[in-house]
This record gives sequence, structure tokens and C-alpha cells, in this order.
Amino acid sequence: MTLNRRQWLEGLGAGLVAGTVLPAAAGAIETQTADAPLALRDFAPRSMLQVPATHVPRARYPVIDVHAHLSNTRRSERGVALGEEVSLWISATDALALMDRRNVRTMVNLTGGHGAGLNTTLAALDRAAPGRILSCVEPAYEKFLDPQYPQLQADAVVAAAKAGARGLKVLKTLGLYLREGITRGPLVKVDDPRFDPMWEACAATQLPVFIHIADPEAFFLPVDRYNERYDELGFHPDWSFHGQDFPNFQELLAARDRVYARHPRTQFVSLHVGHNAENLTAPSARPWSVSPTRPWSSGRASGSSAASRAAPRDSSRNTKIESCLVPMRCRFPRARNFPSRCSRTSSTKSTSGSWKRRTSTSTTPRPRSRRRGAGAFTDWALPSRS
Repeated sequence: MTLNRRQWLEGLGAGLVAGTVLPAAAGAIETQTADAPLALRDFAPRSMLQVPATHVPRARYPVIDVHAHLSNTRRSERGVALGEEVSLWISATDALALMDRRNVRTMVNLTGGHGAGLNTTLAALDRAAPGRILSCVEPAYEKFLDPQYPQLQADAVVAAAKAGARGLKVLKTLGLYLREGITRGPLVKVDDPRFDPMWEACAATQLPVFIHIADPEAFFLPVDRYNERYDELGFHPDWSFHGQDFPNFQELLAARDRVYARHPRTQFVSLHVGHNAENLTAPSARPWSVSPTRPWSSGRASGSSAASRAAPRDSSRNTKIESCLVPMRCRFPRARNFPSRCSRTSSTKSTSGSWKRRTSTSTTPRPRSRRRGAGAFTDWALPSRS
């Protein structure tokens, strides 16, 4: 039996909680003769580094953990989560105790499930810890073969928002696992237009999209002596996306960026440093290199700054880079060089029941200065939607 990366991490987490470790880490290989070749899987060196270590058991300032997994969909097949039943990894009581010890003000539970499973998550976590735990809804991929799926998925997002979900989580199921027959056939692309109504529904309900559609770039390269994750991929060959019918790393990011550009009013949070932590010079990994948008809050997602009519649209305007633990006393940069006119795009539901985008020309946005934490910052507020 092979495990996908998510299932393996779940098992590892359970083992750590139970106080168990992997055999290699436990020192199962105690001795090795000098003339015998040492298998890489048996290499468990002991660090010789001798430097002072500072243990910080509690954050100085309250923080928001925007990337937590406190629940998950119980059943999956070939990397695709199926069904509404969820498993809860921790109780609200235990989560709050841990958060209080670490000075975590709010924790975002990304994998809240959907349908009845989401309701279970919201009741067990969010409503048991109001304002402290915020859960996200996930797409219902088991309904993908329904001809009405685009509309059903958009409506499910609206229903989830009304039920109390605070965002939409899109795993790398989209782009790497979901196929035209759900688990069989050609892969479904990240920018497949069938998901456009879902993205627009997120804009209409002001739910941020927490998206992660690519693994480390090395997972898409040949598994050879030049691959920096050769050891890891040797243990888990099914984690490799090199060859077969998988898109390459750059193709995935390009498809993601096309989604960002098509939906400027949807707020996207690019998890794991924009999926590109090995390349911090990439535009997607520079959170303050673009015109600032209104910061996402623990209440509802703020709409992103709309694209300028005076300049080409920049898809990075409606994206943010995950920074895992966000100090609540951080100083936000002031908005500069914001265009005098902008295109205000809102998402509306037509009389036929389908989600569409509507664009109109707005007046000059007005700046608002607010004080939060240690410093003041300015954000640009578009006129309220009609």
C-alpha cells in the first residue's frame, strides 16, 4: 500500500503525539562496518554542532496561525478526498490550551470539509471556540461528474459562508490528482473554467481562497543524484510528479496565475511561500513587491484592490503570500502610487442562477488610516458594492 504525502504526514503526526519515532531516527542501525556500503535510508548522523540554543515556549506578541489542519475528510482515493465524513484531530478544549500556552490568538483550520462534514467541524471547533478557531470549506470533488457541478460548487460556497466557514481551501488535488473521471482519465487543469463560478462565489461572499497546487520543485525533476530530495523521494517514490502525464512545476504556477488574473476580486492566499520557497526572487514570493491590498482579517476577507484601467492588469494585486505566524503588532506598509481610477468588478448572480462578473468604473478610492497594534497603516477602500 502506498501513502500520499498528506496521509504520510498525518501518520507521522499521530506517531509523534503517541511518543513514537521512525526506526531510523530511533537509532535502529547502531553499527556499520567500515567496508560495507551504507544505505542512504540508514544514514542517521548525530550533529556535532555546539552552539547556544534558545527555547522560546511562548510568542512575545499574540499571533495568528493561518495554516493549521485540525480536521480532514476521512475518505480519499488516489489523492482525491471523497465524501462528507470528517475526522477531527483535536478537540476545541485541547486546541485552546495549546494556543494559550503559545500565545496564539487565532488559528485557521484549513481543511474543514464540506457539507455535513463542514457542519461537524464548525460545531466541534469554531462554535466551541468563537473567534479563536476559524475553519474553511473544501470543494466537493465527488460531485465533479455532475453536469451542473460548476453551479453546485458555487452554491455550496455560498451555503458554507452562511454556515460560518471563513475561507475556501484548495489542495493540490486540483492540478495533480483530480481527473476527468474523478480518479481516472486526464488530469483537470488548475485554470479549468468549470471552477470559475466557485472563484467568483468566493469573491461575492468575501471568502479568501487558501490555495496550494504544487509541491517542492524538486518533486517535478528526475529522481537522480542531482535531486536535492533524493533521500525523501527514495522513501516515498509516489510523491514524485516527474514524467507520466503530470504538468511540470512552471506549468502549474502559470495556470494558477491565470486564475488570479481572471478573478481580480477574489482574494487568494498562496500557501507555502507562494508554492515556491526555494526561489525567493520569484515575484510570487515577494509579498510587498506589489500594490498592497486590504489585509485579510479574522472576520471576513477584504476585497482586493481592483485592477487599474490605466495600466495592464497585475494578477499579483489580489494575492498574498502565506507567512504562517502573523504577529498582530506588525506594521503594514502604506499604500503608494495607487491609481486614480480603477475597475470595480463585483460578482453577482443572474436571474438564471449562474455566477457572473460585472464591471463598472468607480470614482477615486479614498484612503483610510487606522491604528492597529504598534503602528498606523493606510489601506485603500473602494466604494461599497451595489
